[in-house]
Amino acid sequence: MKMGLQFVTPLWFAATRMFLGSLCLFAFLALKGRVRLPGRSEIPILVFVAVFQIGLPTGLIHAGLSFMDAGRSAILVFTIPLWVAPMAVFALGERLTRMNVVGITVGLAGIAVLFNPLSFDFSNSSALTGNGFMILASMSFAVAIILIRRHSWTGPIIRLLPWQMLLGTAILVIAAAAIEGRPNFEWSPPLVAILAYNGPIASGFCFWAYITVSRNLPAMSTALGSLGVPVLGVLSSALILGEGISLIIVSGLILISMGVLAITVGNLRQPKIL
Repeated sequence: MKMGLQFVTPLWFAATRMFLGSLCLFAFLALKGRVRLPGRSEIPILVFVAVFQIGLPTGLIHAGLSFMDAGRSAILVFTIPLWVAPMAVFALGERLTRMNVVGITVGLAGIAVLFNPLSFDFSNSSALTGNGFMILASMSFAVAIILIRRHSWTGPIIRLLPWQMLLGTAILVIAAAAIEGRPNFEWSPPLVAILAYNGPIASGFCFWAYITVSRNLPAMSTALGSLGVPVLGVLSSALILGEGISLIIVSGLILISMGVLAITVGNLRQPKIL
C-alpha cells in the first residue's frame, strides 16, 4: 500500500483495490454457483460492514499511510481487540474477565509507549493525522466486528462479502471524487504489480481466508496467527522500504501483542450468555 501511494492518490488506490477484490470474490462464487442477491433482511448488515469494515477504515488507512511509516501503521491497526473488548460489554452484554482487563491495560501501555513525548513529536500535524487515522481505522474495524457478532446469520458470510466490498468501493469512489477529484493513475509495471497484489490477493483472497480461518480454527489459533501481521509489517517495511526499527517500535509491538493475547485468553474463559 505504501509503495502504491507513489503512483496514485490514497482514496482512489483504496477504491481500486477493493473493486478488484470484489471482482475476484464474485468470480470465485460464480465458479461454485453461489452468487446470489442479498435478501432484504441482509441489507442492514451489508451496509454496516461496507461502511465500518471496508469503506471507512480502508480510506483512513490509505490516507494515513501518506503521513507515516508502514511498520508503525501495521502496529496501530492491529490494536482492534483492545477496542472490541470494552465495546462488547455495552453492545453485547459480555463481561470483562480479569485477563481482558490485563490485556486492555497492557495493550494501552503499548500505545502509550508509541506516543510517549520523548519519541513522538506532538507538534507535527502530519504525524498526528496519520497516527490518528490508523487508530480510528482500528476502532472502525472493532465496530464492524461487534455488528457482525450481533447479526443473526442465515447463510455463509462469504456470500455477502463481495457485495459488501462492492458497496464499500462505491463509498470510496464517492469520497475520492469529492476529496481528491478525478483519478490520475501513473500507470507503470510496478503499479500493475502492486494492484495485482493488493486487489485479488490482499483484498479478495485474504478477506475470504481470514473469515474461513476464523470459523474453522480455535480462537487462540487465529489470534496467534494474527500476531504475524504487525511483525511482518514492521520487518517488511524495514527490508523493503528502508524504515528503521527502533526500541520504541519493538517495545510497543511487544506490549500490544501481549495485550491481544491476554484478551484472547480472557475471551476463551468468557462464560456464555444465553
